[in-house]
Amino acid sequence: MMLRSSLIALLATAALAPAVQAQSFSAPDKAFKGDVRFAAATQGQPILAGAEVVATGQGFKPGQAVRVLHGVTPVTADLVADAKGGFETRFKLPADAAVGVHPLVVVSSAPYGAALAELKVSPNVPLTGADRYDIKRGAASRGLYQTAYSAKNKAVFVTSAVGRPPVKQSELLKMDATTLAIQARATPAAAPSRQGRSGETIDGGVYAVYGVGVDDVHDTVWTTNSRQNTVAVYKQSDLSLVRQFEAGTVNHARDVVVDPARNKAYASATFEPEVVVFDTAKTEVARRIAIASAQRGEKFSAASLSLNAAAGRLYVVSNSTNEVAVIDTAADTVLKVLPVPGARSAIGVSHDPQTGRIFVAAQGSDNVVVLDGETGAVVADTPVGAGALNVVFDPASRQAFVANRASSTVAVIDADGKLVANVGGAPMANHVAGDGKGVVYAVTKGGEQDNANTVWRIKAKR
Repeated sequence: MMLRSSLIALLATAALAPAVQAQSFSAPDKAFKGDVRFAAATQGQPILAGAEVVATGQGFKPGQAVRVLHGVTPVTADLVADAKGGFETRFKLPADAAVGVHPLVVVSSAPYGAALAELKVSPNVPLTGADRYDIKRGAASRGLYQTAYSAKNKAVFVTSAVGRPPVKQSELLKMDATTLAIQARATPAAAPSRQGRSGETIDGGVYAVYGVGVDDVHDTVWTTNSRQNTVAVYKQSDLSLVRQFEAGTVNHARDVVVDPARNKAYASATFEPEVVVFDTAKTEVARRIAIASAQRGEKFSAASLSLNAAAGRLYVVSNSTNEVAVIDTAADTVLKVLPVPGARSAIGVSHDPQTGRIFVAAQGSDNVVVLDGETGAVVADTPVGAGALNVVFDPASRQAFVANRASSTVAVIDADGKLVANVGGAPMANHVAGDGKGVVYAVTKGGEQDNANTVWRIKAKR
């Protein structure tokens, strides 16, 4: 709750309306916890201009009067918190509502309190261009997360995990890279139980797999175990376990990429300014790379990774500070940290090995920002759809593919950031990865929907 910003907004309101009766400045609510959140009236859909919006409030005092304002204009009727201190109401956005995050002022009375609530209006990107691609879909498993391609074995390795801790349903799958037929599947080992705050024993579930990277030199697959803060290594042939690293090795491990020529694997530590480096020949931790944010007082939070093995560069995006770090993989040192203007909650990253451009997908601003890899200058800022989660650049087609989770689409932009296609029917699109030769694999994780948990094989038509 940004109370200071709220008060500034309220003072501005008073300045714009001098005829309003002076207020008494009664004592403010020191324990104010009022919170308002917004969602599209159609469940599972993003909020678009002209749409009906559901506003849900909680944390207010029973019977407390509440107003929600856009600037000086109320967006809802006057509200009264129910016996549980909450409310639910609906309102319709204007058809010309601007795309972006709108800070709305929430004001309560008796006693007085104020806060900001953010309403995000997502871009409505029309579906187009699906006929330009050959798309094959293969049924996989519930809770799909990521894929990684093996050129040596012509296979795609897929991770899945269902639910929240303790996660008990998770699989690592091996699929034929062309037909998407499942060739092997394995359930991760049981994770150790842990002790709760009251001394009770809590089931540890399994070492659920999320991120995935392939090592064709050692015929292994590396996975991240986000819930246990670690990684694991499996054989490509039959998915038998090679090594399960100890819990706590990588904080909330997200992505893992492998540099086979240098015998290295890199895993990102979400919520921490760190990438952990592993020796893939010895399957052990080699070192840790600390990444300092270029923003004073802020903390870099490592999310997605993109590796240019030939150039010796690793790109790491920060979800908390909207930055990209460029790492020299020969020395494992940070070369520079670039800001990503126009990005909010940046989370996905890829690169063009030919031009050195960096592509950043931002879930909070529904766009892909293209940066010049040398200067950091913005080449393009392209709206691609709600919840832009991951991006991969395909050097063969010279196009970047974007998984838009909230809009259930896979968007395609060219090397200059121009939108060339937006393919629908991808429920909760979660990840995109490529073989580097013209084929891109996407995963959808639409829960219980029919044909929702699938792997897509996408190739541009000639």
